[in-house]
Order: sequence, then C-alpha cells, then structure tokens
Amino acid sequence: MLSPKRTKFRKQQRGRMRGVATRGNKIAFGQFALQAQECGWVTSRQIEASRRAMTRYVKRGGQIWIRIFPDKPVTMRPAETRMGSGKGNPEFWVAVVKPGRILFEMGGAEITESIAREAMRLAQYKLPVKTKFIALAEGEVPSQAGKPSSKSISSAEEIEKSAEKADETSSASSVATVES
Repeated sequence: MLSPKRTKFRKQQRGRMRGVATRGNKIAFGQFALQAQECGWVTSRQIEASRRAMTRYVKRGGQIWIRIFPDKPVTMRPAETRMGSGKGNPEFWVAVVKPGRILFEMGGAEITESIAREAMRLAQYKLPVKTKFIALAEGEVPSQAGKPSSKSISSAEEIEKSAEKADETSSASSVATVES
C-alpha cells in the first residue's frame, strides 16, 4: 500500500475540504480517466483495491497511472480510552480528494474505450467518492505537466527563423517611420 517514506510531522489536523481541484484536474498521461465528482478521503487501501481491480480486468495490458497519493496521516485513539492524554497514534494514510480531481488514468495501444470504461467501473465500486469516466477527444493528446505543448517551438532552427522574422518586421517598421 502507498504511504510516504518520511514526513516532517507525524500527526496532522483534519483540515477541511472546500472548493474544487485546480491542479490535477486534466488528463496528463493516458487516454481515459476516472474523475472525482465530490470531496472525500481516499485511503491507501481503497487506492490499492481500485488499482488491483483495474489491472485484473485489463489482464495487465496497457498502462495505469495513479494520480493521487495518500500523504495525510489519520490518527485514532485506542478503544475504551478515557478523555485526555493527548492525540492518538497514526493508523492509516489518506489522500484528500476534491471535485474535479483525476484519480486514475489508463492508456495504451490495446486499451479500447469499452475496456477502459468497464475497468474504471470496477474501480469505482472500491472508492468512497462519486466518480465519472472521461476520455480524450479523437486526435487530442494528453497535456503532461512540465512538458512543452505540441504548439510550442521545438527545434533550434525554428527559433532562429522566428528571430529573423522579428528582425525583419522591426526593420520594416523603422523604414516606414522614416518615409513618413
């Protein structure tokens, strides 16, 4: 199961879940995804159960990306303990999920939409939040974080050409001002 290797502090406050996910709300790696529709805590056990259900259905074909990580410790007090004597010990780890967050992604040459939809449906049953299956449109590519988009300039030659065009336009505008 997933858990952090080390943390700065052993215990955390519960916090609150307000608003929608502004990060991690777009498909970044695969062609199909499972998107949360409500907020909640997803434990590391639930993430692992969902991953196993998807992997078994696709018979280890394609690729699955887990887009959430349980980094919040949840503490519990022992049963039949009197009040006081401090906060309980960390018992399990959860990932805080807000509406719009992508939980899992799936892709690969042998993964069709029907296979992905059924695998994600099996994963939905293991999760405590409402989710929705989403897919990229035909011809659309995933938007990986930190990677340049396909529209950006990619080679040094294109950079030089764009610099030359900028010089030509600036010299043409300076000539036009001299003539007038």
